[in-house]
Amino acid sequence: MIDTHIHLDFKDFEPDLEAVLENARLTGVRAFIIPGADIKTLPRAIEIAQNNKGVYFAVGIHPNDIKDFDEDALEKFITHEKCVAVGECGLDYFYTKEYKEEQEKYFRYQLELALEHNLPVILHVRDAKTDFEASTDMARILRDYPTIKGVFHCFNANPLLLDFQENFYYGIGGVSTFKNALNLQEVIANLDSNKILLETDAPFLAPTPYRGQRNESKYLDLIALKVASLKKLEVKEVVATSTQNALNLFHKVAI
Repeated sequence: MIDTHIHLDFKDFEPDLEAVLENARLTGVRAFIIPGADIKTLPRAIEIAQNNKGVYFAVGIHPNDIKDFDEDALEKFITHEKCVAVGECGLDYFYTKEYKEEQEKYFRYQLELALEHNLPVILHVRDAKTDFEASTDMARILRDYPTIKGVFHCFNANPLLLDFQENFYYGIGGVSTFKNALNLQEVIANLDSNKILLETDAPFLAPTPYRGQRNESKYLDLIALKVASLKKLEVKEVVATSTQNALNLFHKVAI
């Protein structure tokens, strides 16, 4: 398996990083992708990737951290041999809706950067509690970039985003195991297996029965099991297909 979204550069993993990686490998995880979220932790992400087989990173600025946007830092490391994507980037109207224009500006910059370097994008899309404006704006923006490829990280099950299946994959994580995630579970059941990537978003969103605890890549098999159950497939089929999907999208990753 490939954990296509794990924040190994966060402080949560400082005390026991080696154990986290080893425990994940014991459950069948062979590669890890650290998304670029906080520019301040990017050096740590690069260090981890350089020092550990099977660990890769992306360069990007999370929409909630655009105040720290630094295009020089992104462009400096985007050509690194272990940089496999741009992001996570996108729109977040749950926490920072008041900065919509700024979010779109820096999101478009990162989309253009990915196209320039022939890299996929890792997208963050989070709607406000009262509307689906972030998903609507995301769809509008992506229509301006018909050749861009990537993944909707922590897919929110919005049907608008299902229109982009030709070029995009859908990241499925621990939320799929939650009892109240009925809408997402229905979408997964009907989603083409060739469009699914597995992710943990660790240290966040640990799957049931570990919800509320620190998430780790070793729980990726629980997510695969849930997807298999929803799609009425064998777990080994979900693992094989999702891994190939990840290799197809992140073409610099090797296992």
